[in-house]
Amino acid sequence: MYATRYSKPKNIEEAISALQAAEDGKLLAGGMTLIPTLKQRLAAPDCLIDLCAVGLSGIAEEGDALVLGAMSCHAEVESSADVQKHLPALSLLAGGIGDRQVRNCGTIGGSIANNDPAACYPAAVLALAARITTSKRTLSADDYFTGMFETALEEEEIITKISFPKTHKASYAKFGNPASRYAMVGVFIAKTDVGGLRVAITGAGQDGVFRHSGLEAALADSFDVAAIDAVDIDDSELMSDIHASADYRAHLIKEMTKLALQAIG
Repeated sequence: MYATRYSKPKNIEEAISALQAAEDGKLLAGGMTLIPTLKQRLAAPDCLIDLCAVGLSGIAEEGDALVLGAMSCHAEVESSADVQKHLPALSLLAGGIGDRQVRNCGTIGGSIANNDPAACYPAAVLALAARITTSKRTLSADDYFTGMFETALEEEEIITKISFPKTHKASYAKFGNPASRYAMVGVFIAKTDVGGLRVAITGAGQDGVFRHSGLEAALADSFDVAAIDAVDIDDSELMSDIHASADYRAHLIKEMTKLALQAIG
């Protein structure tokens, strides 16, 4: 056993102070990854800082954007009338994460802060050219994701909200692991005034979520399923593991892109 303290700050300032005071503090934003990590003794923080009471949940419209508080859980995103109206693809994505318990505990901020290479939300954030606001600054999606389990977040920096442009020209399709429902391959296609046509892929890249320039170029030229067949999917930078080979993931990328495109209509 090891000793650890539990802190439940009431606002973002208290959370940052707790982080600064800890030698190895960890933020608890749902715990869907952190708690299993602690149970396996893969992490031993001296302080757990629970963000559930700092006031970072909630979903609101702000002009042409839909703003999600970082502590909004997946079930909240799935059931939100505003998300269903202005960004239905994001609602469907949230509804396909894990099981009901996971969806009622896990948060969008926790997901993108962890940036698991098989998580669903990073694909939506990147494809929709979302903006990530933290306790220090605002980052574009392209600048935020930097590698597998890596982001541009600095020490003592906390995500506060994510801003998505409203659009119905978006869709997500994933081939999920039958046990965990993590994405073995997930493809999010979006056409927005902010970011143009973007295709983001999760579950497949050796460096985590990424945009596929070949698919973007093909669909920009012809927004049709037939255009996807002509795109070369290089498997040299794709993952191979016990679930799927890089070659199989390359095949799934095309198939999931087709399904996502068909859903847009």
